[in-house]
Amino acid sequence: MGIKLSMLDQTPILLEETPSQAFRHTIELARLAEQLGYYRFWVSEHHDSDRVAGTSPEVLISHLLAKTESLRIGSGGVMLQHYSPYKVAENFNVLASLAPGRVDLGVGRAPGGLPRSTRALQQGVTEAATLSEKLVELQYYVTNRVPAGHPLAGIVAGPIAEQPAEIYVLGTSVSSAEIAAESGLPYVYALFINSDENTAHEAFRTYLDRYQPKYGNGPQPILALSVIVADSEEEAQELAGEYKLVKIKLASGRTLTVTTIEQAEEFGQQSNEEYTIETQQAQITKGTKESVRRQLLELQRAYGVEEFIVVSTNLKNFEQRKRSYTLLKEAFAEEEAAAWEQTAAGRS
Repeated sequence: MGIKLSMLDQTPILLEETPSQAFRHTIELARLAEQLGYYRFWVSEHHDSDRVAGTSPEVLISHLLAKTESLRIGSGGVMLQHYSPYKVAENFNVLASLAPGRVDLGVGRAPGGLPRSTRALQQGVTEAATLSEKLVELQYYVTNRVPAGHPLAGIVAGPIAEQPAEIYVLGTSVSSAEIAAESGLPYVYALFINSDENTAHEAFRTYLDRYQPKYGNGPQPILALSVIVADSEEEAQELAGEYKLVKIKLASGRTLTVTTIEQAEEFGQQSNEEYTIETQQAQITKGTKESVRRQLLELQRAYGVEEFIVVSTNLKNFEQRKRSYTLLKEAFAEEEAAAWEQTAAGRS
């Protein structure tokens, strides 16, 4: 079973950088991903933050499609809970028409920001539909298959794309895996957000056991994780540093992951709930290209995935991030060449 390597970039605003510089880095990474042969390149959605520039993945995806030629570009992901599925479908149908066969629509259910940004995004909404309900609607509109009995039967989310965007469900829990399985969609587990291995295993088991095929598609489990590759083990360890995940647990039972204790405190205060904060060492796959390759092969066997979506946002130096992605691709170059030769031989 071969491995596909993809990138997720969160457009971090590094120290003493401007948002414009952060976006230029994202563009440069997308071009590097295409040059190196990565399978896809995704961008994220975050709100009300001075640390992350990517608030509108649809707009950024459009620009990245224009700056690349063949690379798949997508969202990792659109926070569908905030939006009308119809409007999201229109946005991505435009993108898919501009770049047929190159657009991914990754969907998440995290808030993507602080409670005040959620209130701003959902202003006027009194009864929001569940993510499962919105996913059903989204699939109707993206594929132009609104059933006859639907309240809006006959509606079209134009333009109708010849090759519609492919929809993916992103998550960090068993419940998100259930949603992906019931929707018959690919599932991406974000290990870089929730590094609990038991939860990850249970999520993938649930996804495979409960998967309901739609339109003839089979299950597609994908693992997203933090990776740092360097020229030596010592350098990789140093680059990983003291990077930690900060979790805030609200009295209502919700648990969210943020990047700093300050953000967690602000979230708790804005939520108007009692809360607790805990920190934990981030799980980062790190080392030389030889050792990282070995670790990823072990993860492939453990989780039964064929694709890794890699994020290196925690590297605070842009050149080091580029170097990490380059070394990672080099680590699998020989294996990919052998697989290509085998495929070519089978066709002759």
